[in-house]
Amino acid sequence: MIDADAVAAMLDDAGMAAWAGIVGAQLRQVLVDAPHGDWPRWHSALDALPVLGPGAVAVADGALSLSPHVPPGAAAIDRLREQLLRLRPWRKGPYRIAGLLVDSEWRSNLKWDRVAPHLQSLDGRRVLDVGCGNGYYAWRMALAGARQVVGVDPTALFLAQFAAIRRLVAPMEPALAARVEILPLGIEAVPRGLGAFDTVFSMGVMYHRRSPIDHLVELRGALRRGGQLVLETLVVDGGADRVLVPPRRYAKMRNVWFIPAVPALETWLRRAGFGDVSTVDVSVTEVTEQRATPWMTFESLADFLDPADSGLTVEGHPAPRRAIVVATA
Repeated sequence: MIDADAVAAMLDDAGMAAWAGIVGAQLRQVLVDAPHGDWPRWHSALDALPVLGPGAVAVADGALSLSPHVPPGAAAIDRLREQLLRLRPWRKGPYRIAGLLVDSEWRSNLKWDRVAPHLQSLDGRRVLDVGCGNGYYAWRMALAGARQVVGVDPTALFLAQFAAIRRLVAPMEPALAARVEILPLGIEAVPRGLGAFDTVFSMGVMYHRRSPIDHLVELRGALRRGGQLVLETLVVDGGADRVLVPPRRYAKMRNVWFIPAVPALETWLRRAGFGDVSTVDVSVTEVTEQRATPWMTFESLADFLDPADSGLTVEGHPAPRRAIVVATA
């Protein structure tokens, strides 16, 4: 599923020898020494995907759209749907493949629309996407001109979903497929002080970290001097001294540690060594953006909110509000 030698060569060519020298061992530990128990099932689904042949990859109505030049027959579409459903739950997307809509839980295109106007041009840039999920944003970055996108996310299912999409993209646009790589690793796998990426994204990650300042320092270390950080995270109302620390759960999530007010978040970024810190968007997450679908049949945002007051979570905390902050290393 991952050619470790090719990944190491890509990192070495990009001037990341410190990572290239250890990435093979990192991948072997995750994929060979302690593989996820569902890998045989996921591999079976990947092997059963139909070959769609040459075509075009673009964005249409927010979906990453794969359009073969010759539409596949009904049997191929049925097989495509069957195998992709075996990779549920699909959290990020949407994808539209030969007319089949993979209607993910998150309408991730809405977040991208909020982020995109505030990006430095991605043309020719090397990009790190931390907490990349199944790669929806990584494909958007590559289509926006990024020279290489490396995503890291330790969730094994997301790697299987990415592998499915890349297997379908590759015959259509092989050069595009070669510019995106998703690794089943956490940010801890990126050597400290690598200083090699032009742009680093961390979207929906920081509130899951026990030490948010350490996370920001890790992100800063991955960037070259003058590179751009794009950070998206949960926030609450308040001033520079306001930080919500949920005593148990937040919106039914166990692993939410710190949710700062925007002024506090900006202070954290400056303390971590960033300049040009600017909050460019603050938005309440709506149930039209995160919801259950046939491709993600578990609980979603509507189940996490107080049924009597949608401004609160079921625990009584402020409902999810997210900020996008850009900054320079």
